[in-house]
Amino acid sequence: GPRHKRELARIGPFAFQNRGRTLTSGAHAFFADTQDKLMTKLILVRHGQSEWNLANRFTGWWDVGLTEKGVAEAKAAGELLRDKGVLPTVSFTSLQTRAIKTLNLALEACDRLWIPVTKDWHLNERHYGGLTGLDKQETREKHGDEQVHIWRRSFDVPPPAIDKGSEYDLSGDPRYAGIPVPATESLKLTIERVLPYWESAILPQLSAGETVIISAHGNSLRALVKHLSGISDEEITGLEIPTGQPIVYEFGDDLRPSGERYYLKDA
Repeated sequence: GPRHKRELARIGPFAFQNRGRTLTSGAHAFFADTQDKLMTKLILVRHGQSEWNLANRFTGWWDVGLTEKGVAEAKAAGELLRDKGVLPTVSFTSLQTRAIKTLNLALEACDRLWIPVTKDWHLNERHYGGLTGLDKQETREKHGDEQVHIWRRSFDVPPPAIDKGSEYDLSGDPRYAGIPVPATESLKLTIERVLPYWESAILPQLSAGETVIISAHGNSLRALVKHLSGISDEEITGLEIPTGQPIVYEFGDDLRPSGERYYLKDA
């Protein structure tokens, strides 16, 4: 990957002259040390507080902005990246403003606005179907706590489908032209669109030695954490992913996490 090339460039032609010959113990130590440093990092950030997080409404694919607190959380995430020296070289986000803005604010704070960004709907939040736009408390009063808990926290029971032509129907939104916008999604269905995208688009970047940041949503990030940390279907629904807190996985040569995820603030 690029970092490996930079390391080799730094030590000059010596590295190539000695290929196939016995290296001195000093060189062995250097190469072992270099290998050590070549562990790539994946940074996950859930967008900062949004207007509808604050208003306690089901958001899903609907596009809402960040609150002032959300903006501050995003900037703080980028400052933490800067202070800890964990600087992304490639970034991914969804097609939703709250995640895109979180990414931009975080990258600006660590002087990385110049890195490549890929925006893709596969990283969107879970689609809340007919619950989109509803006040969570009113929905509990109407359908009962138990039913709402099932919709929010069950692994494979999707909420009712959104009505065609509802004010929250996104089929006419230009950003989703040609995209099969779901009518509703469970966490299971969300995982089924996130993981193939992870395998085909994001993992190859880690494999090339890039430091990857993903700015996304509670449920699209749950999908990744479930996969990377081997969390069960039952447990994943209760896993909270805090807004604006960078979570880091380190990857070894086998492209598997070399240890458990950690919060960057604790590193």
